[in-house]
Amino acid sequence: MQFSSDESFARQLDTEDPLRSFRDKFHLPLGKDGKPLIYFAGNSLGLMPKSAKSVVDQELNDWAKLGVDAHFEAKTPWYTYHEPLREPTARIVGANPVEVICMNSLTVNLHMLLATFYRPTKSRFKILVEDPTFPSDTYAIKTQIRHHGLDPKDALVLASPRKGEFTVRTEDVLDLIEKNRDSLAIVWIAGVNFFTGQFFDVPTITKAAQKHGITVGFDLAHGVGNVPLSMHDWNVDFAVWCTYKYLNAGSGAIAGAYLHERHATNTKLPRLAGWFGNDPNKRFQMQLEPEFIPVASADAWQVSNPPILSMAPLLASLAIFDEAGGMNPLREKSLKLTGYLEFLLSQAGSKRYSVITPSNASARGCQLSILAHEHPKELFKELQAAGVKCDFREPNVIRVAPTPLYNTFHEVWRFAQTLSSHE
Repeated sequence: MQFSSDESFARQLDTEDPLRSFRDKFHLPLGKDGKPLIYFAGNSLGLMPKSAKSVVDQELNDWAKLGVDAHFEAKTPWYTYHEPLREPTARIVGANPVEVICMNSLTVNLHMLLATFYRPTKSRFKILVEDPTFPSDTYAIKTQIRHHGLDPKDALVLASPRKGEFTVRTEDVLDLIEKNRDSLAIVWIAGVNFFTGQFFDVPTITKAAQKHGITVGFDLAHGVGNVPLSMHDWNVDFAVWCTYKYLNAGSGAIAGAYLHERHATNTKLPRLAGWFGNDPNKRFQMQLEPEFIPVASADAWQVSNPPILSMAPLLASLAIFDEAGGMNPLREKSLKLTGYLEFLLSQAGSKRYSVITPSNASARGCQLSILAHEHPKELFKELQAAGVKCDFREPNVIRVAPTPLYNTFHEVWRFAQTLSSHE
């Protein structure tokens, strides 16, 4: 659309925004002046849904009143608490319900799924990742490689940006797949890169790797709840994500995992087992049934019983996503919000910073990564002092993410004014 830098234009966009009422469903952090901060840190920690407290209180009350009986008699029975999360989660990641499970944390889930899918042989032992990869993923992958007696120097393949560039070209990823097609066991890439905000071409990368029998997985930490995903239709083998960023489930909240149906229903796959991945009909036979009998779904990778207080806020947040109509209307607003921010930054024409996130709207989500050319930490502190909540990534990148559920176009306008005033 045709943007304008006039403040009245930003206010008009907010007036016309069909999702404007959803802002009132979240607690907005206040600055020292008692007014809401410009909260552009949803890529790091989403805001708290107001409904989360009542959902958590319900579980605390059920615990107090019912004790152990809450496992089966609570308003939402604890024993099957993961089940109400299944369908709304599947809608957000574009999967069939049988393919998803909410469990553990992202990195634990990555380890769990690598235990299944990373089975290196003498010929196929390499893992391809993008550069930079989120550190926790790197740690997990390198330790998995070492766990199999291999050296990351030999087994890790990096898809890096070209000299003078910041994002990884799809054609370079495809070239690396071709060059290492006989030795790659896994291609593991972020759906949306944490540092640059680049939204990778998931279906193209998946197809190119699987053509050579390579298993493909994605870290959706910055993708889930941010960009439209179609994991099943894209034929992705597996994926993991957290829920405390764009899914607003709270710090350290329960994470999620996806396995394509051909894997999720394959009970013969190797895995690290625990009692909640066991067939529910056999689960409480315990010592009478010592052999693990996996469920024919993603549930089979769930090693432990559901952590209720970690899941409850996610239940509240997912209800808001459904009320908003799912990812399509959210994406429509997100494209406008981030596009408007990019327009305003380009209008300012500062030599003090540049945007390193792809300018192609289809190759990014909410986040714009702003590279400060001089005194980056000072610029970040100036933004903080002006009531902006965003985050800083070493050595010189400020990440801002206007999110469609609770951010406004006028906030985008104010942020651009604040940034341009600190020249």
